[in-house]
Amino acid sequence: MKPLVISHPACLLHQNSPGHPERPSRIEAALQGARSWGGEIEERPAPLASLADLALVHEPGYVAAIAEFCASGGGDLDPDTGAVPESWEAARRAAGAGLEAVAAILGGASPVAFLAVRPPGHHAHSARALGFCIFNNIAIVAERLTADGSRVAIVDVDVHHGDGTQDTFLSRGDVLYLSLHQFPFYPGSGWVDEVGHGAGRGRTVNVPLPAGTAGDAVEEAFVRIVVPILGEFAPDWLLVSAGYDGHRADPLADWMLEAEDFGRAAAHLSRVGVPMIFALEGGYALEAISASVAATVQGAVGQKFPAPSGRSPYRSLQMVDTAARQAAEFWSSVQAG
Repeated sequence: MKPLVISHPACLLHQNSPGHPERPSRIEAALQGARSWGGEIEERPAPLASLADLALVHEPGYVAAIAEFCASGGGDLDPDTGAVPESWEAARRAAGAGLEAVAAILGGASPVAFLAVRPPGHHAHSARALGFCIFNNIAIVAERLTADGSRVAIVDVDVHHGDGTQDTFLSRGDVLYLSLHQFPFYPGSGWVDEVGHGAGRGRTVNVPLPAGTAGDAVEEAFVRIVVPILGEFAPDWLLVSAGYDGHRADPLADWMLEAEDFGRAAAHLSRVGVPMIFALEGGYALEAISASVAATVQGAVGQKFPAPSGRSPYRSLQMVDTAARQAAEFWSSVQAG
């Protein structure tokens, strides 16, 4: 298998404020990791998402405002999210990368793709930039796929809850959103009782885990909650918000994961047996990004990993129990414990 890796030099030109942790070198670190996984890859350039593509998720007025904001010189979109003139192209290519992955996979390429792009996306709402994110890259791919009748599962392993993605699909029955994240933490959402509404009730599954969480609790969550629900939902496509800020070396969060923990998670997902697209979200320690991306690709192609070495505080395992009890109200495959 020759996994797809999709990126573009334009993603290096997007800039936040000086000293900002979301910086161009994150792309170089991710590409280094993808290229060092232990086998061949197929690299493709990310195309520009069209305005119609962006409008799958974002209000046209918001898209036009971002274009005008960048063209006028940029600045701060919110206290955490900046833009420069080059950010318009970077954001469109970040959104277009997943669409290229879908086209390539449908055309016979590897069913595993990694998107090394920025700005990231999972905090972006329909008409609001937030948390380093301008357009919601994963949500745009999901909307394209569901428009063709596909069932889509989104698994978000970024240490910050993907509030923008959750809000996009909160009332949808054809998209499953399942997130593991630190809680309480930025952006403040993602408690277990956020389960969706209407046709989407039960299709949002949150596993909020406290500071200090290590690989054993994440493994427990995957075995008891993530894998059973994915099997029961039976998606046609699996999209992964691949954030690496849960790594113990990351400066912005308080989890204690190792690179191998991300690889083990990807290995679990690979057994679902459907095409998988991983999109870079957070992660701000460069060496940790490289090691974690390499492990992600290894797991995605089926490589096995040993049992996790990290030990979580008891509170983390209690929270897995709490999340499992909540999920069991909607999913017969989940044992409340």
